[in-house]
Amino acid sequence: MFLDHEQFSTVVRLTPLISLDLIVENEHGEFLVGKRTNRPAQGYWFVPGGRVLKDESLEQAFSRLTLAELGQGFCLSDAQFFGIWQHFYEDNFSGRDFSTHYVVLGFRLRVRKEELNLPVQQHDAYCWRKSSALAQDEEVHYNTRAYFNETLQDGVLGL
Repeated sequence: MFLDHEQFSTVVRLTPLISLDLIVENEHGEFLVGKRTNRPAQGYWFVPGGRVLKDESLEQAFSRLTLAELGQGFCLSDAQFFGIWQHFYEDNFSGRDFSTHYVVLGFRLRVRKEELNLPVQQHDAYCWRKSSALAQDEEVHYNTRAYFNETLQDGVLGL
């Protein structure tokens, strides 16, 4: 269920949102990030993902979000659970004076680059980079860098 602008503003102002982040890896061991065109995290490189809707199962959300964010639908069973994260932003989608709080379920998904048809609604550019480069780049949002920083202690991104 999609909410209108005022309803969604109320929800964001008063409650945390549940979302899925997609840690997408290609056949060369590179990870996908897109340059965000909307708030929060506007102007930063960020992994694809999005909100879980009311009355939507995680399986349904994963299929919908991979289709919307990657141009190719995948099943939740195609991915590996990567962990639970919290993202706190001082701003929100509307630019009004309230914060945004996400509880994020991260999923690692391995793909072949040519399978994807990357849309331009929320990202105006995409790139594939090694985890070590993403972890150190200040233009990559700190919430995305955290996915790669936490796992580099072992020298690899893995579960």
